[in-house]
Order: sequence, then C-alpha cells, then structure tokens
Amino acid sequence: MATLIPFVGHAAEPVKIGFLVKQAEEPWFQDEWRFAEQAAKDKGFTLVKIGIPNGEKMMAAIDNLAAQQAQGFVICAPDVKLGAAVERAARRYNMKVISVDDQLLDGAGKAVASIPHMGISGFEIGRQVGQGLANEMKSRGWNPAEVGAMRVAFDQLPTARDRTMGAVAALKDAGFPVTNIFDAAQAKTDTESAFNAANILLTKQAGMKHWLVFGLNDEAVLGAIRAAEGHNLGNDNVIGIGIGGSKTALNEFAKPKLTGFFATVLISPKRHGYETSANLYQWISANQVPPAIIVTSGVLMTRINQQVVRAENGL
Repeated sequence: MATLIPFVGHAAEPVKIGFLVKQAEEPWFQDEWRFAEQAAKDKGFTLVKIGIPNGEKMMAAIDNLAAQQAQGFVICAPDVKLGAAVERAARRYNMKVISVDDQLLDGAGKAVASIPHMGISGFEIGRQVGQGLANEMKSRGWNPAEVGAMRVAFDQLPTARDRTMGAVAALKDAGFPVTNIFDAAQAKTDTESAFNAANILLTKQAGMKHWLVFGLNDEAVLGAIRAAEGHNLGNDNVIGIGIGGSKTALNEFAKPKLTGFFATVLISPKRHGYETSANLYQWISANQVPPAIIVTSGVLMTRINQQVVRAENGL
C-alpha cells in the first residue's frame, strides 16, 4: 500500500521523504502517518507512505523510493534484525534514514549506530504500568498473598520483554511477592494469543483470588481480561493496565459496565510521526543531523481522565 501526498517544497531542492511502517492497518501507525502528513504540510515536503509487512516488501519499498528520487525515509521495520539491510540500501541510494518505534539491529544484535532513532523506553513505560498496578491494588486493599501478577509475555521481541520486565521491576520495588508473578507466553502479539496464554495460566493458578495483568500492548491485556472473565473474574478481581492508548483501550473504557481493563499507558504517536519527519527534513534540507537517540515516554490514562489526556496529545 502506498499513498502519495504532494506538497510544494520550500527548500532549494524539493524534498521527498518516505514513511515506512510494518503494520499499516494498525491505528498507531495510521496516527503516525497523520502527524507525518501534518509535518509535510508545515515544512513543505512530499510524503510517501508505504506499508511494509515483511522484509521483501520493505526492500521493494526502498527501491520504490529511490526510483521516485526520495532523499530519505523514516522506518519501523517488520523485523528489527533487518537493520544491516536497511543501512546498506540507504547507503547505496544515498538516502538518509531515521528509525522509529523499533530500533534497528545489525547482524551481531547491536543497534545500528549510523541510523538515528526515536523510540520508547520500553522498560520505563513498563515501570509506569507496574507502579499503576501496585497503586491500584493498594487502594483496593488487596492482600498481596492472594494476588497473582500475570506477565503476558512475548520475549522474542525485545520491546515486549523490556516493557513487561519494567512492570515486574516496579512490582518488586513496591514489595509485591516475586513468587506470585507468573508468565503467560503468547504465540503472537494479538488478543487471541493472549487469551489462550492467559487461559492456561488461570487454570493452573486457580487458587489466586485476584489478578494484576500486564503485557506488551492493550491487545495482550485485553485477551487476558477476556480469559479472566471466562473464569468468573471481573472488575472486582482483576486490574489490567495496557500500553498504547489504542482503540482497544478506548472501546473498553466506553463500555457502560466496568471491566478488568483499568488503564493504559498512552504513547503519543504525535512526536513519532511529526518529529521524526520534521527531523529528517531538516537533515536533508539543512544538514542538521538529528540526535542519535530520542526517547519518549507515556502517561497513565483511565476511563476517567482519557478525554483530557488525549486532547493534550493531539488525539
């Protein structure tokens, strides 16, 4: 999928930038594109949006951009291990590149130093989740000995591991018993896989009276919440905090009856879409090299404060 959005360039030479994302249908990436479009309007460059669901499509997209004489691109690759391939292609076509969301890795598993990156501190956002869970558990007066903490895990993705281990660290810091923290391993990062993983764990640990739930994203937490409901564990017994502030979370907040989906850590796509595009434009047009690493954070959003939080983040 490729969408061309033309704008009149203000630089001496018209600037054309690609914005490549791994899951174009996901609301997060749709929002990133929307804010990138705003940057294109404000700065006066042409934006080319392309979905790259796999490595083959990614390489074809870079070739496509080169054929269109684009001077650079922002990328969230379908596989972080494709970093060396991205770097080689960018060098071959003399294009500047910034990675967003997922940092690109080389063949040795190290970050590609030549590619500036805007990402999210997965560990710190996970800590926000864990602290939120601990605070809400305390406010409800739950006895930690009767509470299980479910880490919906997808450890093959470094971002997912960082987020969930950040939550584990915050729970430990809050005095939560380590022996009551359990892993529910997902096969994929969708709601169905989370449901299946949580269902197995809930059956194994049927003696737990209450549950704290956390995972990579809102979808992981929602799957676990649905599984808990199947075990007659509802809002009174479950506190789930997702990550992303997606439509998944908003739909849960909109339900008239409270569910176990208590909150989400909103990660704003505004900076990730607008700022990466604007930084790339400045790099191309004025040789202003962007910072090697920019790390953004999130904010805890509940059904009570959601409207204010979303408005503050341009959503």
